[in-house]
Amino acid sequence: MRTFRGAPVKGLRIAVPGIQLVQSPRIVRFNSTEPKPKPRPVPKEKDFNPVRDWDAKVIRYDELKPKTKSPAPNSWLIDVREPDEVMQGMIPSAVNIPLTILPESLNASPATFREKFGFEKPERNQEVTFYCRSGKRSSSASDIAKRNGYTHILNYEGSWLDWVEREAKAQGKSS
Repeated sequence: MRTFRGAPVKGLRIAVPGIQLVQSPRIVRFNSTEPKPKPRPVPKEKDFNPVRDWDAKVIRYDELKPKTKSPAPNSWLIDVREPDEVMQGMIPSAVNIPLTILPESLNASPATFREKFGFEKPERNQEVTFYCRSGKRSSSASDIAKRNGYTHILNYEGSWLDWVEREAKAQGKSS
């Protein structure tokens, strides 16, 4: 029995009557006359700098906890999680501005911002601390704030997961 690319030809004719299979001609490409490009050397460790050109200062639980007990009027703790995530709970004294709308929120006029969120817009020279669930989105929020002219930006590295874990440990010790 004849085959075409590994399939029996007779079986194909029965399955699709009236169609004749024609073996396609082989296409041969000749190599280029240009020499192969030389591979670029891998940068040496001293030449490679994976750090971004700017990173927000990292704040830890021990530094953040006192700020939540008595928040200063010129500092903001902003939760950048989505509203459905915030239903799990928030760090005391925090306000919610989801990361998805943070850029336009920081560009909004103070009146528009107040109308949308119900609190004053943070000023560019005030301390702004961002947190999310695990720390990734808060890092992005810090970059967005930096690009929008904010100068005193902090990133709570452990974010909500760290907060919940540490608070549970603290509650266990005090019981």
